[in-house]
Amino acid sequence: MKQKHLALGIDFGTDSVRALIVNTADGHELANAVSCYPRWKQGLYCSAPDHQFRQHPLDYTDCLISAVRGALKAAGKYTASYISGMGIDTTGSTPVAVDRSGTPLALIPEFSGNPNAMFVLWKDHTAVKEAQEINAHAKSWKGGDYTKYCGGVYSSEWFWSKILHILRTDKKVSSAAFSWVEQCDWLPALLSGNTDPLFIKRSRCAAGHKAMWHEKFGGLPDEKFLIRLDPLFTGIKNRLYKDTFTADRKIGELSVFWADKLGLRPGIAIAGGAFDAHMGAVGGGIEPYALFKVMGTSTCDMLVVPAEELNDKPIEGICGQVNGSVIPGMIGLEAGQSAFGDVYAWFKKLLEWPFSLAGKSDVFQKKKLHKLLAGVSESIIPGLAKKAAELPASETGIFALDWFNGRRTPYANQLLTGAIMGLDLGSDAPRIFRALVEATACGAKKIIERFEEEGITVKKIIALGGIAQKSEFIMQTVSDVLNRPIKVVKSEQACALGAAMFGATAAGIFKKVQNAQAAMTGGFSREYKPNKKKAHIHDKNYKLYSRAGKFFENLF
Repeated sequence: MKQKHLALGIDFGTDSVRALIVNTADGHELANAVSCYPRWKQGLYCSAPDHQFRQHPLDYTDCLISAVRGALKAAGKYTASYISGMGIDTTGSTPVAVDRSGTPLALIPEFSGNPNAMFVLWKDHTAVKEAQEINAHAKSWKGGDYTKYCGGVYSSEWFWSKILHILRTDKKVSSAAFSWVEQCDWLPALLSGNTDPLFIKRSRCAAGHKAMWHEKFGGLPDEKFLIRLDPLFTGIKNRLYKDTFTADRKIGELSVFWADKLGLRPGIAIAGGAFDAHMGAVGGGIEPYALFKVMGTSTCDMLVVPAEELNDKPIEGICGQVNGSVIPGMIGLEAGQSAFGDVYAWFKKLLEWPFSLAGKSDVFQKKKLHKLLAGVSESIIPGLAKKAAELPASETGIFALDWFNGRRTPYANQLLTGAIMGLDLGSDAPRIFRALVEATACGAKKIIERFEEEGITVKKIIALGGIAQKSEFIMQTVSDVLNRPIKVVKSEQACALGAAMFGATAAGIFKKVQNAQAAMTGGFSREYKPNKKKAHIHDKNYKLYSRAGKFFENLF
C-alpha cells in the first residue's frame, strides 16, 4: 500500500485522547492509540454533587504524547515521515483562563491545584445561576437578543456562563486571567508554538455555538451588553477575538519542540480546531438533512443544511446554528442530550456501591477481591442489557426521565433532574435499566420533533460513537422508539477520522473537506430497523414520557 500522504486525527474526548493515522487516498486506518487522563480517572478536581467537572491541562498534554507515540509505534517504522497534516477535535464548551502568553493558569505553580484555573469541562454545571442571568439579560436587551442563533436559550454548559462564574467565585483567578481560550483553540495553538491569546485563530464552531458569536452581530456580543450583565466583564471582549475560522483552514505548522515530543517531523500542517461531534459527523460522511448522532456519555446531534434554504431563520430550542461549524459553506445545526451513556454509568455505579463495603472487609484477600469486583463491574451493563432485551416493553410498568445531567435539547435547562416512576416491589435492576434506556430514546425523539416543528426535514439518521458500536440493545431500542432506521458508521474512530480529514484539507491534499470525505469515509457497519409491531407500545410510553416531563418541569 502506498503511503505518500497520511493524516493524523487527534480526538480529545471526555475520558481520554485517541490518535488515529489514516491513509488519505482511501481512508484506510493504519493505527490508533488511546491514552486515558490519569488525574480525571482519579476523580481529581471534580465534585459530582456540586456539578463541578474540571480537567488539568497536563492530562491533555501528557496523554497527547502517549497517544501519538503509541499510534506511530503501532503503524510501523517511517510512518511519521509520510504524515502531511493533522487535525484536532475536543469536547466543548471547555474553556480555560490563560495568562498574557496564553498559558493556562493551572500550569503556573501558584494555581497548579486550583480547579478554577483548569479547563471547565463541557458537563460542568456550576454556572446555572449565571446562565439564567444571561438569558434574562438577553431577552431584555434593547440591542437585540444575542441568544437568537443559539436556540434562544443560553446554557450553563457554555463559554460566557462558565467565565462569569469563575470571575465571581475566584478573585485570584479573575485577577490573573488575561483571556479565556477553548480547549479546541488552545491545543492547535500549543502545537504550532503560538499561544498568544490575541493571535490564536479561534474556532468558528466553538465561537458560534457556545459564545454567541455571529456575523450579524459583527462577532461577539457588544461590550456594553457584557458589562451591563456584570462589570467583571470590563475589557475582556478586547482580549478575546473578532474573527473566527472554519476547521478546514490551516492555522499553523507543527513546531520543532512539539515535533520532538510527539515523534513527528516539524512543519506538518495543523487544521483549525472544532468540537468532537462536529468533526465526528464529517468523519461519518454527513450530508444535508441527515441527522448524525454522536452517542457517548452524552449525545450531540448534528444536521447541516444549505444556507440559502434556511434563509437566516432562527431555530428555537436547539444548541445553535452556525455557518461553517461542520461543513464550510453550510449551516451547522446542533442539538443533544446532556446525559446518555452517563445515565447508564450512574445506574452501574449505584449497583456497585456494596462493593465498597466488601473492600473494607477482612474476609477477602485484597488481590482476589479486586479481580472479582473488576470482573463483576465489567459485566453489569452487558448483563443488564441482555436481561432487559428479554422483557416485553409493555410489561415493565416503569418509565423514566433522562434529565440526570439537565436537559440540553429541547430548550436547554440544566436545573432539571432525572426521575424513575412506576416502581413497585417487583421492580428489579433489568426492568429499571430498560426504563432508563427507553427514556434516553424518548429524549432522542424530542430532538427530532424539535427540528421538524421548525420545518427542518430529517431524512435519515446516522449514529456513531461507543454506544452505537457496542450496544445492540440500546441501538435497537432507540430505533424502535424513533420508529426509524438507524445506520451505524463503520469507523470506530469517526471523530478522529473527521479530524484527520480536516488535517488533510489544511495540508492541501484536498481542495475542500467534502473531497476528503469522498475519499476517506468508510461507510456503515450495520443498520437497525424498527420493530413495527412495537410502535404502538412505544408511542404510548412516549406520551407518558412527555406528560411526565411537563409535570416535573413545572414542579420545580
